Amino acid sequence: MKNTLPPLAERMRPETLDDLVGQDHLAGKGSILRTAIEQGKVPSMILWGPPGTGKTTIANIIAHTLQAPFFTLSAISSGVKDVREAIDTARQIQKGILFIDEIHRFNKGQQDALLGAVEKGIVTLIGATTENPSFEVNSALLSRCQVYVLKSLEEKDLIRLLRLAMERDEVLSQKKIELQETEALINISGGDARKLLNLFELVVDSLPPALPTSRDKLSGGGGEAILITDEQVMSIAQQRIALYDKKGEQHYDIISAFIKSVRGSDPNAAVYWLARMIEGGEDVKFIARRLVILASEDIGNANPTALVMANATFDAVNKIGYPESRIILSQCAVYLAASAKSNASYMAIDAALAAVRQHGDLPVPLHIRNAPTKLMKNMGYGKDYQYAHSYEKNFSAQEYLPAELAGSKFYDPGRNAREEELRRFLKGLWGEKYGY
Repeated sequence: MKNTLPPLAERMRPETLDDLVGQDHLAGKGSILRTAIEQGKVPSMILWGPPGTGKTTIANIIAHTLQAPFFTLSAISSGVKDVREAIDTARQIQKGILFIDEIHRFNKGQQDALLGAVEKGIVTLIGATTENPSFEVNSALLSRCQVYVLKSLEEKDLIRLLRLAMERDEVLSQKKIELQETEALINISGGDARKLLNLFELVVDSLPPALPTSRDKLSGGGGEAILITDEQVMSIAQQRIALYDKKGEQHYDIISAFIKSVRGSDPNAAVYWLARMIEGGEDVKFIARRLVILASEDIGNANPTALVMANATFDAVNKIGYPESRIILSQCAVYLAASAKSNASYMAIDAALAAVRQHGDLPVPLHIRNAPTKLMKNMGYGKDYQYAHSYEKNFSAQEYLPAELAGSKFYDPGRNAREEELRRFLKGLWGEKYGY
């Protein structure tokens, strides 16, 4: 019988706003969404927030409160045909709520299929997304929806959920549970209520009851208790990640170790620190962004393909997500770690910025100014400019910097095969002017 029960997170899913934990800015007394629900005037909406913060729960609460037909689609497995079928059914009964999970995964055609039904009020659309809807939902559909932002649950909210589960759940309430420590449960869940509750249930089911204490025996207390500690939670969850905290100090320590390993050309260490972040539930976009920055900052023109690959990685992991994106991240991290390194472009822009701050807004030399009007031409704009393609090797040794900075060298090619080639090329053009 026990095996037929739904997971704890599903058993604990609230049916009213009063039972919802967290999101007081949306569901609290007098809040805009709560008022709309209580008045029965719920607009089409996009619920944007991290996993496990209550997007699906709020959609269910709305349907339950309004007693409206509720249609659910997942953007992962549904297509235009499924959308149209749901709309047709809603049209026949003249009203319905259409909930689409991960709506950001719908392509433009699939999103466009919703427009008419939403605009005419055939369905009230509730889309759930973990991604910024400004980028992932097309503007036509977005303009027809209210966007409500959900926040990650705070520690006090998560602990309250654990207490409620022990008090109210039909299974856990029958057990004597002593929650001695909560740090591991809180950190591993990462603010995700669903992950927290299901992990909690796994831990409770995996631990044997403790022996009665002497105090229990003397007081005639009610027998054995299940003691939950951080060490036990970590062991059962098989999370060998030292309580990876996505928002705390270790978040920055581990991404620092990852970047330094790639910069230091150690693919083995790079993959290890990448694995630590993946196991800790780090945001895939955060990792991918760092790889794009690193490809330019630490590799640059020593291997221009590195930036192309990192950018492709960023696009790919955003389309795919965990767990498959771990493979793409690993490929990119290994490639960047094994690549030739140069920070010459990074140093060049910092040196140029320093010059700008020191010298201020120096005037653009007249000969390289634009001259779209006769007055500007009469003032000498563009005079004596030498069009590079009119000269041998498509090059003219004219000055492009302001007079005060003439001959300044900001870019010094790195000591690697690709940039040594660039050094020779530049020296062949400019001679000793820049010391190449």
